[in-house]
Amino acid sequence: MEQKSLWNKDFLLDTGINFVVYLIYYLLMVIIAVVAKDQLNASLSEAGLASGIFIVGTLLARLQFGKAIELYTRRRTLYGGILFYLITTLLYFYIPNLTVMYIIRLLNGLAYGIVSTATNTIISACIPADKRGEGINYYGLSTSLAAAIGPFLGMFLMLITDFRFIIGLCTVLVIACAVGCVFLHVDEIELSEEERAYMKAISVDNYVERRVMTISFIGFLMGFAYSSVLTFLASYAREIHLVQAGTFFFVVYAVVITVTRPLTGIIFDRKGENYVLYPCYLCLAAGLFLLYATGTAWQLLLAGVFVGLGYGTFMSNGQAVCIKLTPSHRVSVALSTYFVALDLGLGVGPYVLGMLHRMLTFPQLYAVAGVIAIVCFFLYYGLYGRRSVKAVRVVPATAQK
Repeated sequence: MEQKSLWNKDFLLDTGINFVVYLIYYLLMVIIAVVAKDQLNASLSEAGLASGIFIVGTLLARLQFGKAIELYTRRRTLYGGILFYLITTLLYFYIPNLTVMYIIRLLNGLAYGIVSTATNTIISACIPADKRGEGINYYGLSTSLAAAIGPFLGMFLMLITDFRFIIGLCTVLVIACAVGCVFLHVDEIELSEEERAYMKAISVDNYVERRVMTISFIGFLMGFAYSSVLTFLASYAREIHLVQAGTFFFVVYAVVITVTRPLTGIIFDRKGENYVLYPCYLCLAAGLFLLYATGTAWQLLLAGVFVGLGYGTFMSNGQAVCIKLTPSHRVSVALSTYFVALDLGLGVGPYVLGMLHRMLTFPQLYAVAGVIAIVCFFLYYGLYGRRSVKAVRVVPATAQK
């Protein structure tokens, strides 16, 4: 039987669509607070809510479609999600007040959650089983690069153009995704009547995959810590007069994860997740503490290196852990559980940290976020890392494959 290549057409298409969807998400996330403050006179906490309420819609979509995507079929979910994403992106052209902005952000988050759940589920069928860690890391590179390029592009475009032009660009990108979906072959899972009845039932197991609760909870905390960078770096860079360096922060982030991602995938497959994830927590903490102490451009950019090594590496390897721990018919629920937690951290973080900013300075907020990253290190060790080492020792390599 011919070995399936990792770099097949469907893998490349699904990865590309995922990249663009996440790019739009991060591009708007990093500038929406600025737009809310400058154009709608929002306070910092209200601007943080404009960023974070997007995640509420994402959570609702992930919870529903994580359990039911196989019922709706993956193709219909993807097509419907892309169409909804296009419509809600166009709604950004009309934002007369904060209330309307909140509604649009909520709906746009719902659409984003549907599409990203579909692409994350579809990719599992595009990767050969013996290259799961490597494949997920390359696929995760699309998400991590979007998390870097999106904020950079958003901050750069806000300097040279206006919000309406940015929304026009996002609209064109969503249309490009729709075209890509037409050429994407989607493998569907055939469900028995018993499986359909089980998935239609309302139960905790249909919404949450218990096997990945630990890595998902840690993902929530990592997302919370990283949200301090994603939401407030633009404002912080203005405050310390390092706007240009702040813009290139995400370029450095992107370069770092692009260079290191292939290596981390190989380490994951050969050595196990502990060799990848322990350094993630320490690197994110180092980057956040550097932001706490930064006063020069080189310090800000060095922080970008460590944040990329930390959060950028964690995102995809946490996803690979979820796929490793669950059977194929539960992958969509497992990934939904993981990304719900990750997005919840990104959504709650801006609002909570925005409230804390009434008492703390920006550097102090980054110190708090750095402490949270350290907490992740010890939580991972206590709740998962030690048992993971034991599992690798007792399970033969052939069985793992």
